Amino acid sequence: MSNPYREIFSVRGAKGFSAAGFFARLPIAMAPIGIVAMLSQTRGEYWIAGAVSAIFALTNALVSPQISRLVDRLGQSAIMVPTTAISVLAFIALIVGANQDWPAWALFVSAFFAAAMPSIPAMLRARWTELFRDRPELNTAFAFESAADELVYIAGASLSVGLAVALFPEAGMLVSTVFLVVGTAAFVLQRSTEPKVRHLEHGVSHGSAIRLRPVQIITLALVFVGSMFATAEVSAVAITKELGQPNAASLVIGVYAIGSFVVGLIIGALNPRMPLQRQLLIAVSVLAVTALPLTVADTVPLLALAVFVSGIAISPTFITAFGLIERRVPESMLTEGVTWVMTGIGIGMALGAFVAGWVVDNFGAQHGFFVSVIAGVASVAIIASGQRILAGGRTEAAEETLPQPAE
Repeated sequence: MSNPYREIFSVRGAKGFSAAGFFARLPIAMAPIGIVAMLSQTRGEYWIAGAVSAIFALTNALVSPQISRLVDRLGQSAIMVPTTAISVLAFIALIVGANQDWPAWALFVSAFFAAAMPSIPAMLRARWTELFRDRPELNTAFAFESAADELVYIAGASLSVGLAVALFPEAGMLVSTVFLVVGTAAFVLQRSTEPKVRHLEHGVSHGSAIRLRPVQIITLALVFVGSMFATAEVSAVAITKELGQPNAASLVIGVYAIGSFVVGLIIGALNPRMPLQRQLLIAVSVLAVTALPLTVADTVPLLALAVFVSGIAISPTFITAFGLIERRVPESMLTEGVTWVMTGIGIGMALGAFVAGWVVDNFGAQHGFFVSVIAGVASVAIIASGQRILAGGRTEAAEETLPQPAE
């Protein structure tokens, strides 16, 4: 039996841009927690550390689709170079500001401009799509990227905090910025695999990809999926602390990602033939059902087991969601469409962390997981109600951007 992952990496240039992209996207996981670790040590106040990190994360979530929209219009190299330069300079200013005790407003401004960092996962998926458009290998490539995303979040956050604690407060952010510079430069220099700039399809408006119904449905559903991730993390930290084993939180959260990582690789190798919209409905349904055991896990071993099981459908959800975007969004809007979905995940994580924190504070640690259950049900309802639209073709999606004729 052939190895599908060996096959996708046998294509010329695939190993190069994938390796460069892995390092270039590490800051996605390293920067938010790195800002907290850095400022909490240099300022001694968690509120400002969290606020600056939130400004960065939320601004990046809102700006990334606009940057990706420009990438679709002008090309990856033309946009990634200037936006990355702005982000790097802003990160350097933030690091210096933390070290030199600059006023709070300077830290917020630096974080705001650092959010110009482009969406590397979207750029990677665009390159895979250029290589394997409308071929089964694309599903394997998307499976690999989803697994790599999981690995980035596992390794990146731990590395950032570990460096800040073991060396000096700014160490995590400094290494994150170096990864951004080196990884992005290596990625951009590989011009042979850069997607061609495609002109807008005939009859398609210049509007944003978020106006497309498939993008709206998937993005909204993944807002709730993202909130499930954050809820699981917040609740796991609260429960392990309540049980007197706070150090077990990192183990529990790591198990959550490992389950997703393994299943994602398996799905990519199997490459199921079922329609993607049905696969997505099954994946979010599994997410919703497997969230239920979390509400009754009252020991660390039970919590770890329940979290592992609840994580098995994360990568399949991502794989099918991005696969649907590739098939339902006009080629000239692909990068922006992928980025909107990732923005939905980011917004969901921010909202989920806030809501779960409020529930834990007011009703107890165990009740935090009920937020995951509710969010899971909401994601199932959205994907189920959108099956007809998600089953449509790329042409139908493109036509939805056309202005409606007057009555």
